[in-house]
Amino acid sequence: MIELEDLPELDNPVLIAAFEGWNDAGEAATAVIEHLATVWEAEAVAALDPEDYYDFQVNRPRIVIDGGSRRIHWRTTRILVATRTTLGRDVVLIQGIEPSFRWRAFTIELMEFAQEAGVSTIITLGALMADVAHTRPIPVTATSDDDDTRHRFDLEASKYEGSTGIVGVIADAGSQTGLESISCWAAVPHYAPHSPSPKATLALVSRLEELLDAPIDHLDLPEDSRAWERGVDELAQTDEEVAEYVESLEEAQDTADLPEASGDAIAREFERYLRRREDPPAT
Repeated sequence: MIELEDLPELDNPVLIAAFEGWNDAGEAATAVIEHLATVWEAEAVAALDPEDYYDFQVNRPRIVIDGGSRRIHWRTTRILVATRTTLGRDVVLIQGIEPSFRWRAFTIELMEFAQEAGVSTIITLGALMADVAHTRPIPVTATSDDDDTRHRFDLEASKYEGSTGIVGVIADAGSQTGLESISCWAAVPHYAPHSPSPKATLALVSRLEELLDAPIDHLDLPEDSRAWERGVDELAQTDEEVAEYVESLEEAQDTADLPEASGDAIAREFERYLRRREDPPAT
């Protein structure tokens, strides 16, 4: 762990984490962290040593010009702290990239920091591609493996089995260390995979407001979401097959009382998404 600033004494902090890569369809989850860091003027206090966890051929460093001088910027996972929030408590934000290797050591470092900071609740954020209509509310499912946490926040129990990302590992580690651990996933329309997906980001922010029982400034997210939806509308208008598919999704959601919003349905979509990733294209 690279300490950037002295860690202040925090007031009942909640930890919110998201990672680029496999867990972040449409960059919806990591955009939430960026949004919260902006809204609450979060400051970086620590970073993980990228040498320990990243393949630099996959996550290449960048050359940047700073004050007229060129330097190397090593991308990694940073820890930010927000003490001017609307929640009545402080927030620790984890902003980073899914590690290339040594996941257990990576997770241990973050859990040790969480314990040092006095974190009581961990919320991990993710986004996945699913069969949902862009014209309807973005489904967000929130789950926990702990009975008391599910009862307190009115959550579902996840029944998903299969491959997981670093957010799944961190959520499990939080539960194992006795913290309240909550996982939130947004479903991004798979026919509109281009990034960013501000409507999914807004849906996650809105779910956080419910979980944390406090308002969060949406800034430009509502306007960006409407612009995104108009852009996908234009795509559908130029492709008859896409338009028909969107209409079928709308009918399914409208007539079945949004079944895609359930945890089981999200799990099924996640399994289909994984199969699409793992099955080679036909030749």
